[in-house]
Amino acid sequence: TWGTNVRGNTRMLSLLQSTLERLTFRKFRVCTNFWTGRRQHPEPANTLSRSVHSSAAHNSKTELLRNAAFSHLTATDVAAFREILHDAGTDAVVQDEEELRPLNSDWMNTRRGSGRLALRPRTSAHVASLLKYCNDRRLAVVPQGGNTGLVQGSNPVFDEIILCLGKMNRMISFDDVSGILTCEAGCVLQDLQQYLAERGYVMPLDLGAKGSCQIGGNVSTNAGGIRFLRYGSLHGNVLGLEAVLANGTVLDMLSSLRKDNTGYHLKNLFIGAEGTLGVVTAVSMLAFPASKYVDVLWCAVPSFEKVCQLFSATRRCLGETLSAFEFQDRPALDLVLAHQLHLRNPLPESKSDFYVLIEASSNSASNSETLLAFMEEMCSSGTVVDAAKPESLADKTAVWRLREDCAPSLSATNARCSSMTCRFLSPYSTNLWRTHANVWRRMQVSWRTDMLATAICT
Repeated sequence: TWGTNVRGNTRMLSLLQSTLERLTFRKFRVCTNFWTGRRQHPEPANTLSRSVHSSAAHNSKTELLRNAAFSHLTATDVAAFREILHDAGTDAVVQDEEELRPLNSDWMNTRRGSGRLALRPRTSAHVASLLKYCNDRRLAVVPQGGNTGLVQGSNPVFDEIILCLGKMNRMISFDDVSGILTCEAGCVLQDLQQYLAERGYVMPLDLGAKGSCQIGGNVSTNAGGIRFLRYGSLHGNVLGLEAVLANGTVLDMLSSLRKDNTGYHLKNLFIGAEGTLGVVTAVSMLAFPASKYVDVLWCAVPSFEKVCQLFSATRRCLGETLSAFEFQDRPALDLVLAHQLHLRNPLPESKSDFYVLIEASSNSASNSETLLAFMEEMCSSGTVVDAAKPESLADKTAVWRLREDCAPSLSATNARCSSMTCRFLSPYSTNLWRTHANVWRRMQVSWRTDMLATAICT
């Protein structure tokens, strides 16, 4: 640890600066400027190249060239990796093509890299040794968690070494007084949720991909999740973390102090950095006491304008008990029902263009009555056409699956961004996107390279 004095923090900042200068996590450069259309000078002729097509909004061709400054993997490198990971198990070094196939592919199966090696460390010391070796040899690395992202950020572009953190899945500690959980980066989100549920707590983060995604990847991408309205972003819930820089330096910032006003909070640099500053290997975060009563509503809404009105009214009426507000349009719901045959629409007679899922949770038994009274008011005003309130846990879970299975259903069709119309409405998006058409135009401008994530959040 570096302490909180000026000298220690200056040293840490110096390390980060030098790491940025020697960064080895980026291996390609875009040769076509999306914003101006100007073409830059290409790499030397001996570099590898690959062409991809941009989204429908930008039909220009984008050529990605392998940076000649990076070395190619050799048998000597593989032997060195085996020596570093000699105590990590027989499957710590992966070269088999079949095992590498899912690691090279994005979750939507739209892109495939050419990585020829995957490494599976068990400790942060392993990660430090591997990154130091790769940095010295100038071997490109791509960190990978659960590989559930929708924008190909955890997959090789060319032949990068894939650093998989799934074996680093140890629960380090949990304080049932303060509700602070410390764990390694490879812990699966659903496992953390179950671990906390047994102790009467909940994770502040919840995602549709919770059965596969890992907490290190969640932190590295600053995942918002479906409980964002209730618990806020990871910048507020992550108390500390451990990260390994590209040169192998381990930064121990695993603070478990919530009210910390000392020095620089360097952990915030790594939250959302997507592995560009270093690899997150452990996380300390705040868990919250579980609510006794959780109620869900499934609403049919006639227009996007009514969705915005419903959102504003829901925040005013439910206040701090509002834990989720998710909406999807009719094509997204039809896509889910077509591929997830065990699910059904709770409002089969409704032909509305939009559907909203509202969740409220509290420790008051009157939570359900408040929610029903609010929905009657919304139906009377014409904001909501019809609504259903599941009572059993199984029915509530099934309703949530209608929202969470949008991405898996899209993956099953191998469709493009233009087919995916399920969106998350953030607390601030009402002022940014007033109409459904404006939402879609903003999305087309924002995602330039066939990115498949369609979450709208600020």
